[in-house]
Parts: sequence; C-alpha cells; structure tokens
Amino acid sequence: MQQTSAAPQERLSGPALVYGWYTVVLLTLAYILSFVDRYILGLLIGPIKADLGLSDTQIGLLLGPAFAVFYVLMGLPLGWLADRGRRTWIVGAGIILWSAATAWCGLAKNFVQLGLARISVGIGEATLSPCALSMIADRFPEEQRGKPVAFYSAALSVGAGVASLVGASVLAWTGTHDTFNLPVFGELAPWQVTFLIVAAPGFPLAIMMLTLKEPMRQSSALTADGEAASMGQALGEVGRNWKAYVGLVSMVCAMTVVAYSQGWLAAMFDRTFGWETSKYALYNGIGLLIVGPLTVSFTGWYSDRMYTAGKTDASLRMVMAGLVLLLLTGVAGPLMPTAWTAFGVLVTNNIGISMLSAAAPVALLNITPGAIRGQVVALYYITISVAGLMLGPTMVGVLNDVAFGEAGIRYSLAVVPVVIGLPVVLMLMPIRKAYLQRLETLQ
Repeated sequence: MQQTSAAPQERLSGPALVYGWYTVVLLTLAYILSFVDRYILGLLIGPIKADLGLSDTQIGLLLGPAFAVFYVLMGLPLGWLADRGRRTWIVGAGIILWSAATAWCGLAKNFVQLGLARISVGIGEATLSPCALSMIADRFPEEQRGKPVAFYSAALSVGAGVASLVGASVLAWTGTHDTFNLPVFGELAPWQVTFLIVAAPGFPLAIMMLTLKEPMRQSSALTADGEAASMGQALGEVGRNWKAYVGLVSMVCAMTVVAYSQGWLAAMFDRTFGWETSKYALYNGIGLLIVGPLTVSFTGWYSDRMYTAGKTDASLRMVMAGLVLLLLTGVAGPLMPTAWTAFGVLVTNNIGISMLSAAAPVALLNITPGAIRGQVVALYYITISVAGLMLGPTMVGVLNDVAFGEAGIRYSLAVVPVVIGLPVVLMLMPIRKAYLQRLETLQ
C-alpha cells in the first residue's frame, strides 16, 4: 500500500526542495527523450521511404495511428496503475521499453516491423505523463507547482528542437555517406544510425529513475482512507464537473491540432519558398531550443506569482492567452510574403504553443483531486494526443487534395486554426466561469 498524507502540503525548502527539483529534472529528461523518439520519424521520411519502399499511406499510418491508437489503449490502464503502483518503477520500465523500441525502428527491415516498433514506442511513452504529473503534484504544494510543471512541459519544445537538429544533421549526412559500419550492428544507413543514437540515452536514465524515491501521495476528499479511487469514481468525478474539464481540454485540443498540422511546415517552406528540408529543420530546431524553454520558464514564474497574489485561476489565464496568440500567428504565419517573415511569425506561434503547454497541466492538476490524478492526466493526454494526431495532419492533406492543391499548402495550414480555434475562442468566458466554479468546490 502506498503511503499517503492527510495534512496540507507545506511550502518546500532546503533538502526537500532540492530533491523535489531533482525529481522534476529526471522526469523532464525522460519527457525530452520521449518526444525526440516520437518526433524523429517525421524528419526521416525520405530515406526511410527510399530504403524500405514504403508508400505515403504507410508513412502516414506510422506517424499517426500506429502511435496514437496504442497510446490511447494503454493510457487509461496505465493511469489507473499510476494511482496505485510505484510510479518511479512504472516510468523506469516505460523508458526501457520505448528506448528499445526506438532502437528497433532503426533495425526494422519492412513496414510491419517498423509498425510494431512504433506501437511499442507508444505503449512505453504512455507510462510517463500520468505518473510524472502525479509525482510533481505530490512533491510540490499548489503555490509552488507552476514552475516545476512548466519546467517539465519545456520538454515539448526542447525535444522537438533536438529532434529537428538531429534530423537536419542526418539529412546532411545522406549526401556524403551511403552507409555506416558499426560493431555488432554491421552496415547501416544514416537514418538507422540516427534511431540508435537517440535510443541510447534512455537506458542509463531508466536506471536513475528506478532508484528515485517515490513521493508520498496526498490524500483526497474522494477517499476517506487515502486509497486511490477506482476508474469509475474518476470518470464519475469528471462527469459531474464536465464543464470545467471539457472547457480546459477543448483549448488544449485546439493547440494540439494546430501544432500537429504544422508537421507540414517543412513541405510548405519547400513548396512555397524553396527552402530545403535540411535548412528548415536546422532553423526550426534552433528557434525551438531558444523560444521554448524561455517561454515555459516565464509561464511558470508568472503563473505562480499571480496565484500568490490571489488569482486562483492564474494557470487558466495563461492557457487562454497562449491560445489566442497561437491561433492568430497560426493563421498569419503561412500567409506571409517571404520565408523569413513567415518563419518569424511562426516562432511567435511557438511562444503561444509553449505558453499553453506549460500552463494547461497546472490548470488541470488544480481542479483534480489527488486520488484520481493519474487517471485524469492519462485521459487528458489521450484526448489531446488523439485530437492532434488524427485531425491536424489529415486536415492539411485533405485541404491540399480537394481545395488548394500542393502549391497552395500555405492556405491549407492557415485554414486549420480558424476552423478549429474560432469555436473555442467564442466560448472562453463560459469556460472560465465553469473553471472558477470547480475551483470553489475544491477549496
């Protein structure tokens, strides 16, 4: 049985604060690696298609459904387990699984093998965020929670940036090397070596995670004895407060749809402005590594500051501000007249995405009792991931085929934020009202 505490969380200081941040750093490193392992495939489409003889349809299945479907199927059971089991061990096992599966991607010889490897990556990564956010919430009291959650969320942009830079390097290798000869593995193509490289850091990190101390769980009004709630109780609690949860999640879904639709940006810069994919990947990686960490650090700091000043919905306000910024720049960026003006506006778009990504998990944790956090966080990531993966890339592709053509890809990208984001923006005030009502019931 996991230990729980019924007393209110005290403000952390001294060794407890240091160890709390050590926990956050390890979890953030794991999140960065998971995003690199997830993102890298999209930058290696060309050489993988050439070597394995895959079609665009098969590549699309590997990028989206092969990962998303099993991420969904495993998400809730793993969230249930996160509310009961030793979370450090669950995450450590997940890191080993997705790192091994990423290496397997590099050794795959055909579509089926690569598909099974991607499925395994999705299963492994589904262990992380339900456990991570639950652990952070149990380590830090509400008034100190913004910065660590924002730091953890910085992995989104850092992971994408690292993957983009690695992808740019691989594309450069392709022009100068046909194969690499490695001990044990033998002769491998550059894209295969890339998968092995990004998989390797996961194994020592998993060992560190397995030795991490499990934080004491905080008790909840849902369970008098401090035990984790059942899945039925978790879904019932969400259902009774559906307006607050649906409102928050709808804003995050709008962000993920726009963000995943931008997987077409490399193609847009190529078709519209003549930029090679390697050039776009290089500049995009640098931009993400600069903008992302700065934005999430500011978001966490400012959110905590507003909360301390009495604004209990501080994190929700940051979510709303990020949403408006990313929608406006998501429409404007692709329509800019030159490559550099488009790139500049889209860097600003990443500020909005990073701001929302950093604040939304805090907003979610603040309206979720401790006994159901793992399950609710799992459901949250399932919903926003499926929305983004299923709708974002597909919408652009369909609009290219039926409306604007390949040369008009910029218009397809500009339409997505309007169609997805406008209905959510019109509901911002009712969303905030429902969220405040939920906060009041918990406080």
